[in-house]
Amino acid sequence: MTFWIIIGLLTLSVAMLFVLALLRGRDTGVSAARFDLQIYRDQLSGIERDLERGVVTKEEAARIKTEVSRRVLDADKALQAAGGVKGAPSSVTYGAIAICAVVLAGSVWVYQTIGSPGYPDLPLQLRIENAEDIRRERPSQTEIEASMPPNTAQADPRHLELVEKLRIAVADRPDDLKGHQLLAGNEAALGNYNGAYIAHIKVIEIKGQDATARDLADLADLMIMAAGGYVSPEAESALQRALERDPNEGKARYYSGLMFAQSGRPDVAFRMWRDLLEVSAPTDPWVPPIRAQIEEAAAWAGVKYTLPELEGGPALAGPDADAVAAASDMSAEDRQDMIGNMVAQLSERLATEGGSAQEWAQLIGALGVLGDIDRARAIWGEAQTVFAADADGLAMIRASAKSAGVAE
Repeated sequence: MTFWIIIGLLTLSVAMLFVLALLRGRDTGVSAARFDLQIYRDQLSGIERDLERGVVTKEEAARIKTEVSRRVLDADKALQAAGGVKGAPSSVTYGAIAICAVVLAGSVWVYQTIGSPGYPDLPLQLRIENAEDIRRERPSQTEIEASMPPNTAQADPRHLELVEKLRIAVADRPDDLKGHQLLAGNEAALGNYNGAYIAHIKVIEIKGQDATARDLADLADLMIMAAGGYVSPEAESALQRALERDPNEGKARYYSGLMFAQSGRPDVAFRMWRDLLEVSAPTDPWVPPIRAQIEEAAAWAGVKYTLPELEGGPALAGPDADAVAAASDMSAEDRQDMIGNMVAQLSERLATEGGSAQEWAQLIGALGVLGDIDRARAIWGEAQTVFAADADGLAMIRASAKSAGVAE
């Protein structure tokens, strides 16, 4: 209520100033002209007295009278002109009053519509406490997944059939590490991220103490994908465990920043993303999403931040190398069917759109795992032409080609 009283008084004060100005009209200068006229008349009377006393001669008196009389005429004209000036018409005055009333009422309506009437002041400490409440009370992974729309993406029926066989196979072999790794990768490829992270949880259980920070970050990644980009408490727990094992794990640092951004702490998210961006390579997969969000986070945090220029190529894309490697434990036919379509997609994209040296190296390595040596050798030959001017990129591809057995 105090807010509205203050705003109302300020608006009425400004409105009254406008109305008073219209009622008065402009400054006519009448008082000044009348005062000057009286002075000049007194001067004429004084000249006569000076002449009688012999203070001035007749010639001097005549000259002074002429000059003062001219000033009397000018002052009289100014007085007559000022007397003809009137204040603003009543219609203008009433119109101004009406406009002020409309502005006041419109301001109230706009604030009621898009503002926050009655919203209390939020000191910094209170905002931080509110953010902590939001973080503690946010929905769980299960609640978010229940609200997600069903996956309607179309998949290759043969791929679906083979994944179903893989599900049955790993169910009979609960300690099969590579089987569960392969299942997690293929569930993710189908867009079934819930099944993917469930399989990945089994991977971490099988590894036990050997599970790496990357394993835990990948688990959080799959959970976040299953929740449509939302970082749940369960995903946060996986991120914390990843950072405990490796504080420099990039994927975990990015998603931790995202969690803070979603919980009302853009200041923390900005600092985490800025620090991660400074030590990341341009091709790191978390670089594009950070660059897409960090400026907005900085603005919300009240920080002036200029995004640095990006040097290098895009983030790595294509089949998961771990999933490809895991396929080596399966039969050649099943492995070819499972992973061949993923490799084919990457190969087709590189042939039509091009890609980074890391992507070419990944493709050659995947073909080597699949045993497609002739094709890996052909792509290695093509890469030597494409990256002839990029010594570092060619060295990276050569290392992968050596692992595949197609380069010296």
